[in-house]
Amino acid sequence: MFKNSKMYKALLSSIKVSRSTNLRSIYHLTRVKDVAAGVHSEGDKIQVKGWVKSVRKMKDNVFLDVNDGTCTHNLQLVVSKPQLQDTAYGSSVDVTGTLGRTPKNQLELKVDSLQELGACPLAEGYPFYPKKSYPPDYIRNHLHLRPQVSSVGSTLRVRHQATKCFNDYLDREGFIQIHTPIITSNDCEGAGEAFQVRPANDGLLKQMAKKGVPHDQAYFDRQTFLTVSGQLHLEAMAHGLGKVYTFGPTFRAENSKSPIHLAEFHMLELEEAFMDSLDALADRIESMVKCVTKSLLETSSEDLTSVRKLTTDSSLEQSFTWVDKQFPRITFDDAMQVLQQHKTKLKSPVCPAEGINKEQELFLVDHFASPLFVTSWPKAIKSFYMKENAANPELVDALDFLVPHAGELVGGSVREGDHDKLAAKLPDREALGWYLELRKFGSVPTAGFGLGLERYLAWVLNVHNVKDVIPFPRWAHNCAM
Repeated sequence: MFKNSKMYKALLSSIKVSRSTNLRSIYHLTRVKDVAAGVHSEGDKIQVKGWVKSVRKMKDNVFLDVNDGTCTHNLQLVVSKPQLQDTAYGSSVDVTGTLGRTPKNQLELKVDSLQELGACPLAEGYPFYPKKSYPPDYIRNHLHLRPQVSSVGSTLRVRHQATKCFNDYLDREGFIQIHTPIITSNDCEGAGEAFQVRPANDGLLKQMAKKGVPHDQAYFDRQTFLTVSGQLHLEAMAHGLGKVYTFGPTFRAENSKSPIHLAEFHMLELEEAFMDSLDALADRIESMVKCVTKSLLETSSEDLTSVRKLTTDSSLEQSFTWVDKQFPRITFDDAMQVLQQHKTKLKSPVCPAEGINKEQELFLVDHFASPLFVTSWPKAIKSFYMKENAANPELVDALDFLVPHAGELVGGSVREGDHDKLAAKLPDREALGWYLELRKFGSVPTAGFGLGLERYLAWVLNVHNVKDVIPFPRWAHNCAM
C-alpha cells in the first residue's frame, strides 16, 4: 500500500530530480570566451548555452559551431546523429559534454546532451542565412535580430569596452561623473535644432494650466527640450567639484541622412576647472584619445579585427601607428591657407565665414596624414560661451579635433570667464541668468569639450556609417522599435 501512496510517489519523484540535478552539477556552466581563453582543459566537463552558427553533417557525427555572444570565437560541438534531432542554424541550445581536441589541437566539445531551447525555422522569414554576407543597410532593417550577426556582435562588444575605457581613464585622472539632465530649459545652447518636450496627455496639460502660460508649456511653465549638450550644467558642477564629465544621450532634430549624424547619440562631455589654456585642453584630449585607444587595442583586438576586415586589409599595427605620434596643431588661418592652396582638389568652395565642412576636414586629415587639431577660430562662427582670444578679439580659444573617416570628432574651448564680456554675448538673459551668475560667485577659469562616441567607434572600427555602431539608431523618418 505504501508504494501506491502519494507520499511514496512524491519521494520517488524527488529522488529522480535529485539524481538529475546531481548529474547536471558535474558540468561547469561556462562561456565560450573562457574556453577560447584557455580557462578550461581537455577532459573538463562543461555546460554551454548559445546559438548555432553552422551545421556540418558527416557520416556518423554532426559538427555544430556555437557562439554565446561573449567573443568572436565559436565552439565546435561533436554530436552523434541521434542526439541532434532537427537542430538547425540560428537555433538556441543548451549543451553539456567533455572537452576534447580536434586533429588541429583545438578544443571541441564532445556532447553528452543537447537540448534545443528555441528553434529557428529559416523558411519562415529569418533574414540571415549561414555562410552569406549582407550589406549594412540590409542588416539595419532588422534591428531586433542584427545582434545575431557576428560583425554586429563584435561592434557592440567594442562599444561596451570603449565606454569602459573612457570611464576608467577619467576615473584615474580624478574626474567625477555627473548625470546631467536629459530634459532641459536651455534652448540648445546654439548647438543645433532641439526636440521639444511636452506631455502627450492634453487632459493633463489642461489640468495643470496656469494663467499666462501657453498650453504646451503647462507642465514646466516654460519651454523644455531634449538636451543637445550637458556642457552648461557641467560648468556649474565644475565650479565646486573641479573636474567633471557626463556620458549620455544627446539629441539633435536635424533633417539629415548623413552617415555621421543621428537624431539620438551618445556624447562624452568633460569640463575641467582651473584650465585656461587651449594647449592644455588639446593635451587633455590627445592624452585621453590615445590612452583609451591603446586600452581598447589591448582588450578588444579580436573584435576590432573582426569588424575591420570587412572594409580594410590593413592590420591593427598598420592602422594605429598614430597612438605613438604627436598630433599636429594648426590654427584656423593655417587650415584656410592649406585649403586655398589645394582648392582645385575640393568640390566645395573654401569660405572662412562658413568654417570647415566635412569634405575639407577629411582633406586636412589626409594632407597631414594624421588626426589633428584646428585651433583659434573666428568668433563670428563659434558659440557665445567661448573665451575671446587675448591677442586677437576677433578670435576665440576654441578647437576642433579632426580624424580620418568621421571628420570632427571633438569640439571644445576655454570658456569665457569675464562677466561683462559674457553678458554682452548671452543669447537669453532670462533663461541663462544662472550661467552668467557663475562668473560672479567664486568664478574660476574652465575649459571643456564634447566627443561623439559613435564617431569615435566609426573611426576605430573603420565603419562608414554611425548608424551601424549604435544598437538602435534614430534618424529622420526612422525610429524603429
